[in-house]
Amino acid sequence: MSPDRIGYVVKMYPRFSETFIVSELVARERRGADIRVFSLRPTADTRFHDTLSLVAAPVEQVPRASRASELWELLRRAEKELPLLDGALGELLAADHDDAGQAIELALAIRRNGITRLHAHFASLATTVARLASLLTGVPYSFTAHAKDLFHESVDPGDVERKIADAAHVVTVSDYNVRHLRGRYEAAARTPVHRVYNGIDLERFAFEPARDCAPAILAVGRLVEKKGFDDLIAAVALLRDAGRAVPCRIVGAGERDGELRELVAHLDVADLVTFTGPLPQRDVRAELARAHVFAAPCVVGADGNADGLPTVLLEAMALGTPCVSTDVTGIVEAVRDGETGLVVAQRSPRALAAALARLLDDPALARRLAGAARALVEAEFDVRRQAAALDALDAPALEAVA
Repeated sequence: MSPDRIGYVVKMYPRFSETFIVSELVARERRGADIRVFSLRPTADTRFHDTLSLVAAPVEQVPRASRASELWELLRRAEKELPLLDGALGELLAADHDDAGQAIELALAIRRNGITRLHAHFASLATTVARLASLLTGVPYSFTAHAKDLFHESVDPGDVERKIADAAHVVTVSDYNVRHLRGRYEAAARTPVHRVYNGIDLERFAFEPARDCAPAILAVGRLVEKKGFDDLIAAVALLRDAGRAVPCRIVGAGERDGELRELVAHLDVADLVTFTGPLPQRDVRAELARAHVFAAPCVVGADGNADGLPTVLLEAMALGTPCVSTDVTGIVEAVRDGETGLVVAQRSPRALAAALARLLDDPALARRLAGAARALVEAEFDVRRQAAALDALDAPALEAVA
């Protein structure tokens, strides 16, 4: 048999907002993993982070049949090359035609590339295709569940149940998510579910807690409901009304851009709140290193969507920027109130403003929290630890197919 080779299945690669996947690939390759990346959609991003160049894995765009004749031709090829096709035909017919076609293409690529296992990110499209390709090839698959793929109102519990049941194991990014999966899905009692925190490369985030510049607040993320940036803007206005005019920079882009700008105008804080738009990773690091406080006022959206544990929050903690966040999902596993940061209730601008003021007014507290936060990131969120954990989980499945 060919050497172990892992096929990573993702919806889109590269994707500007998914730096955690790039970091994971780099860390696993540094440990010797042989990886191929399979992207189900062409990238729509024109901006890429500097770490992308460190990934050695070749990337293959999985074709999508655009006409019925192409799908029939694909089935003819598959019949010759995939002995398990007949047994999986019912599953293919029950699937969306795009997903079924890409699963067959992926299965053929698995055989062509000597892939010995699959790992998908997000329990949605990527895992749908990986599961079908696994049925067509016998190659085991696992997946990492994050946040939207678990909590959004569009999630189909029956679909997730099947994916868990057929997986070699499931990875998820917080203890909160582990409890959610085990509490909701019967298959999670039979398929191993493991918490493996997303990691960051600490060599790229030097700890510098002292800030000499004027006080400033920073937030980073897509301009969507679950980030809670409307609460942050309201908190800036409350601080201003209390005599604390503190600048706030919000890095990111998204569907609520116009709505948030209207709120800034309505609260008359245009002189304090700046929208930078999206920035490359090196510029985000520079913004984090300059800020006195990092705010992650996350909320559970009306559609159920919520953040799992934002990577940029870990980056701020690593750099020594004291953090204020909310009691949403797994965030409190990193930001521990009064220990590694301050935690307030979601959707409470007044509590958020008070916590921000507390850190700005008490440098000794800010330094203590920053030091403890860095220590926690080193102990639990180092990408090298993450890569080692993922390799250890893969080992039994790889031995089983040897």
